[in-house]
Amino acid sequence: MPEAFPVSNGMNFTKKTFKNGLQLILVPLKESTSVTALVMVKTGSKYEEKKQAGLSHFLEHMCFKGTEKRPNALAITKELDSIGAQYNAFTSHEYTGYYAKAHPKYLSKIIDVVSDIYINPNFDSKEIEKEKGVIIEEMNMYQDTPARYIGDLFMELLYGDQPAGWGIIGNKETVRSFGPEDFIKYQKNHYVASATTVILAGAFDKKDAIKEVEKAFSKISTSKKFNKISVKEMQKKPEILFKHKDTDQTHLMLGVRAFKASDKRIPILTVMNSVLSGGMSSRLFQKLREEMGVCYYVRSFVDEYTDHGYFAVGAGVDNQRMEEVIKAILEELKRLKTEKISEQELKKTKDYLVGNLFLNLETTDSLAELYGFQNVLGLNLKNPKEITQQIREVSAEQIQKVAKEIFDKKNLNLAVIGKQQNKQSGLQEILEKGL
Repeated sequence: MPEAFPVSNGMNFTKKTFKNGLQLILVPLKESTSVTALVMVKTGSKYEEKKQAGLSHFLEHMCFKGTEKRPNALAITKELDSIGAQYNAFTSHEYTGYYAKAHPKYLSKIIDVVSDIYINPNFDSKEIEKEKGVIIEEMNMYQDTPARYIGDLFMELLYGDQPAGWGIIGNKETVRSFGPEDFIKYQKNHYVASATTVILAGAFDKKDAIKEVEKAFSKISTSKKFNKISVKEMQKKPEILFKHKDTDQTHLMLGVRAFKASDKRIPILTVMNSVLSGGMSSRLFQKLREEMGVCYYVRSFVDEYTDHGYFAVGAGVDNQRMEEVIKAILEELKRLKTEKISEQELKKTKDYLVGNLFLNLETTDSLAELYGFQNVLGLNLKNPKEITQQIREVSAEQIQKVAKEIFDKKNLNLAVIGKQQNKQSGLQEILEKGL
């Protein structure tokens, strides 16, 4: 039976490049009751020097503190709140994004606001000093939330003292050191037309939208973009990073190096990941929560970038049963190498992935992000139907082959936050024997 695809799920898109190098992606949804304007730039924490750690994220905060046209944060927020808009920004290792979402009749307004804060932010020294306190408290919040902080610890373990191993938010020393000149220079080097993509998703007139974007971004810098250094992959044996914290449960992340975003094996890895962690019927949920009763949350995930990627399993578990849990996770990874997935389980997994894909794309902001993320990572743009086709084509044999490639004991990495002491030697032995 052919698969049905709703016409309102962003199947059609148009990509245009302006003379100044700015890229525009249009995802029209005629019946939508909203429109999202998202601006994404190819820069993030991996574009920073060590003394700049956290600058990309701090700059994202400062863009909401005022422009010449909108002199302070309140002027920006009042204007967007007055039209009932939703708006925010985000910073990653390789990209930064700013967006606003509103009723379609306000498209011109949200394009004007988002482009203004992106191109013309004021870097007022008093606002910078105040925001330092905000970011340091954000840092404290993350470090006080082990389920969140374990991800940063895992990246530090994988990549060490290079940009990929530094936290996106930076550290207190660097954050306290930044002044207006740091933001001015960084924006000049990175917030340029050739590195910027504007994505519009929702109800709009195509010709009007192109004119609005061209006008709003006419003064964007056309300077040359500064690039990041490549990630260095170095591992010869299982590695462990243990952080002591007086917690009621142990938080762990166990994983391996995998593939970059453009690798043809990513769809295979995606399906394999869902076998382990796709819903409550997945292998890890059933094993750790339903059978063993050792955790509330467990999840596996794939994270990929332009030149590297990894696969990991994260969980918060009973302090006294940490070693038992690690062995159980390793056993599930080993199963993927030694046992071919049944056709029934493979079909269920693919149906889950496809169903969630379309559920997650019901909003205009999620559609804008789908296309934006692909573009800033340098991928060929695929619509939801094409992504679905990739998922459907994955075979059990391919999954087993990929599992054999990445699940090797020398590639294992384990980050732990918990109150146990002197566990390193015992955990190292578990990893050595695990796969």
